[in-house]
Amino acid sequence: MSEHLLVVANETAGSRGFLDAVKERAADGVLVTVVSPVSTPREGYVVYEDTRRASAGRRLDRAIAALREGGVPAQGFVTEAEPGDAVRDALGTVEPAITAVLVTTHQLQRSGWLRRNVVDQIRRCAGDVPVDHVEVDTARDEGATANVLVIANETVLGEPLLERIHGRAARGPSSFLIVSPQSDPAHADHPEAERRLRRAVTELRAAGIEAHGQVAHPDPYTAAMNAFQDERTDEIIVSTYPGEGSSSWLRGDLVGRLRKSTGIPVEHVVVTPEQAGAVTSA
Repeated sequence: MSEHLLVVANETAGSRGFLDAVKERAADGVLVTVVSPVSTPREGYVVYEDTRRASAGRRLDRAIAALREGGVPAQGFVTEAEPGDAVRDALGTVEPAITAVLVTTHQLQRSGWLRRNVVDQIRRCAGDVPVDHVEVDTARDEGATANVLVIANETVLGEPLLERIHGRAARGPSSFLIVSPQSDPAHADHPEAERRLRRAVTELRAAGIEAHGQVAHPDPYTAAMNAFQDERTDEIIVSTYPGEGSSSWLRGDLVGRLRKSTGIPVEHVVVTPEQAGAVTSA
């Protein structure tokens, strides 16, 4: 039976470590199929969810092209299934039959998949098919994209925050996930939060900045940590009104708690009510 390697990768696809790991295992004409799962967030209303799939598609195209240029017969596809489900589906449908699985992830501090025990889930779904796991340090890659988590609700359209995002994008390749905690947890619909978030994401995308967003859990710390668990996150930007008198987030020491819990850089941007176009206390 011919060898057929299934590679499961999303944000690491196409990186130097990814290519090295695949090529090492794909000698002598082994067929490679790369599957890139794009999981939806566990909570919240997603704004411009197509951004995730499009970004994964671009990474996958680059990865397949690089493998073929290196003499590796490769194909691939993007799926919205969870990684374990994607492996189960591929084992049942992809021909010729999969003989081995390789999972590439970021290193532990940066990997949402490892924090969610995705590799163990894949091993259970793969059954008797051997599963190998490689942690990839994408920091070695020139021009590697930084994932920036932005936590903002009523200040999301404030000029200081948008300027900070533009400035970060100008420093190098970056992708922004903007999470807007719900204003009122008692209501299922959050039209004002969605309107603000959609406008912010639209303006950033019009400027050529890769951005997507979601309305999430009303507690900003919980919303931020949920996103941190789900996604690779390199940096966090928190946007609030000035002072503890105006911002319940500052009264709850959101910035300090996120620095302690995540161990990654957390910036704080202050937006006045006038700059945000609203006068409230979130």
